[in-house]
Amino acid sequence: MVSAAELPQAPAPTAAALVSRNQAGNGGGSQSHDRTQGENQDQNQAEGAADSTTQQKPPPQPKRILGVMPNYRAVSAGVRPPPPTPREAFKIATENSFDYSAFVFVGITSLLAEGSNAHPQLGKGAGGFWAYYWRGYLDKADGNYWVDAIMPTVFHQDERYYAMGEGGILKRGVYAASRELITPNYQGKNTFNVSEILGRGVSQAISLAYYPSQTQTLSGFSEKYAYAVGRDALTNVFREFWPDIDAHLIHRHR
Repeated sequence: MVSAAELPQAPAPTAAALVSRNQAGNGGGSQSHDRTQGENQDQNQAEGAADSTTQQKPPPQPKRILGVMPNYRAVSAGVRPPPPTPREAFKIATENSFDYSAFVFVGITSLLAEGSNAHPQLGKGAGGFWAYYWRGYLDKADGNYWVDAIMPTVFHQDERYYAMGEGGILKRGVYAASRELITPNYQGKNTFNVSEILGRGVSQAISLAYYPSQTQTLSGFSEKYAYAVGRDALTNVFREFWPDIDAHLIHRHR
């Protein structure tokens, strides 16, 4: 029987073997470290891209501008809601016509018209102010229903204002003003804005029945019609830039 003392001892590892073993172990750890570091970098890049997208997202359109002016027709940049139903279109027209701000706005414009004696036949003072007021309010409500509800329902057009929200000032300004002539239909395709152009025309033609005879002329009608369309174009421009004004000037100042 061979004793334990007579068994050959295990060969001691050579220096070369130790170096090779250490290099193999370090190599595996290095590969694992590199893989983990690469995954962290990918995650950081993804988070950075998400943060950049969030920061670059245009501010949304508010329901009211300055907390007073109704902005129900505006749709925030990048949002594409389904086309409005006739009921929704009439709701927008009603909200714009009977909102408390509508009465205040008509009061201001009537006061200015009475002060400048825009229609001498309507008189001056409290009586003159009331004569301007009810006509101005009827103009506003009548126009809202023709442009926001009746015509869009007939021609299947979406009269809401879709904000661009990004780009140069000139580009966005031209886009906003041009929405008087261009609007999407129920299929989302841009079409000639019959609802605005024809709706304002019908509204202004009706107003000839209750304004003084001096406005019941072609020139008087043309002047009022151009004013109404131009006012709507400026309103669209104001809608387009208001979220930026609110975010970068008012909130930042606060």
